[in-house]
Amino acid sequence: MDSLINAAAQALAAGDPLGALNRVALRDDAPALALRGIAMAQLGELARARTLVRRAARAFGAKEAMARARCIVAEAEIALASRDLGWPAGALDAARVTLESHGDWLNAAHARYLAIRRLLLIGQLDQASEQLALLDPATVPPSLRATHELVAAGIAMRHLQAQAARAALARAGLAARQSGIAALMAEVDCAVRMLDSPVAHSRVQGEQRPLLLDDVQALLASSSLVVDACRYVVQGTGLSVSLATRPILFTLARTLAEAWPADVPREALIARAFRLKLSDESHRVRLRVEIGRLRAVLKPLADVIATRCGFTLVAQDATDVVLLIPPVEEKYAAVFALVGDGESWSSSALAMALGSSQRTVQRALDALAAKGRVQSFGKGRARRWMMPPVPGFATTLLLPVPLPGG
Repeated sequence: MDSLINAAAQALAAGDPLGALNRVALRDDAPALALRGIAMAQLGELARARTLVRRAARAFGAKEAMARARCIVAEAEIALASRDLGWPAGALDAARVTLESHGDWLNAAHARYLAIRRLLLIGQLDQASEQLALLDPATVPPSLRATHELVAAGIAMRHLQAQAARAALARAGLAARQSGIAALMAEVDCAVRMLDSPVAHSRVQGEQRPLLLDDVQALLASSSLVVDACRYVVQGTGLSVSLATRPILFTLARTLAEAWPADVPREALIARAFRLKLSDESHRVRLRVEIGRLRAVLKPLADVIATRCGFTLVAQDATDVVLLIPPVEEKYAAVFALVGDGESWSSSALAMALGSSQRTVQRALDALAAKGRVQSFGKGRARRWMMPPVPGFATTLLLPVPLPGG
């Protein structure tokens, strides 16, 4: 490794992409292309970065398997940062195996963390937790240790474990400061701000207030009957009933919870559950059938009582009924939550993460954009969506030295 390549690698490891480019910007040999690609990625030029890293991978000879594997790891992180979740995960796993076989344990660990971060993004929390538990953060440098704790915090937040998330973010902040990498410290600060921001709203007898993750955790552990419009469950006294696959029943439960302790007229329930402006006797019969089904599934937690005008929700052992709703429109809350992570998303990646169709996601994005909640840039397949204003690029994108060719 010549002196300029070594100096550029050291600059990248210290989080100084401009310093790295000053040394290798005019070079087109394989190690220089790889370093330029990583530097451009740190500066947020993801499309250019991917092109450079791919050129570097092709430029390395057949005998330089480890160098090519490092380029694949770099490309995988660029894909993750640009939310290209369809990038072949098998290629990353093969690169990790190659790195391990050559004794490059640091970059192999980096590849493992990338795979776990992808699992976290697409909601595979059990797999992400299992793979994270196999890694010891004490054996890696501060930059990767911060990544480990950020992933742990993300898993804890998805599981509504606020205290565990705060502890992980505290450890991540310490590791980020030890690394001295400004972008990594900014990423931790962003995660802390997200944890300190409202994640939902509660509504009780018409009064609504914002809730932090700590408040949601406390609410779900309380004696209240909670109709959770974030996860489509009804929960109370240690029991939980999922209505995620039964939208009509959940709509009825939510409508009854909104009005609690008052009742809801039959016409209002028909309009909300069946999306009808006018009703006849057949719709009232259908409502009675659905109410009967709702009674059956909620039997351990609550009952639905008929009144002269309609129906009312009566909790069995709970002290009150609380409706938990997302901080934005329920219809688009899941899309908005993903875009809110500060990175740019394609509609196809959002569809993959949500398990929905790309057309459904596109309609949600268009509706959110019309209200100024999200914005897009690029056209066609290069179109990306993110929260306004566009934040700075904050991801580690570090291949620990020695870099390809070393």
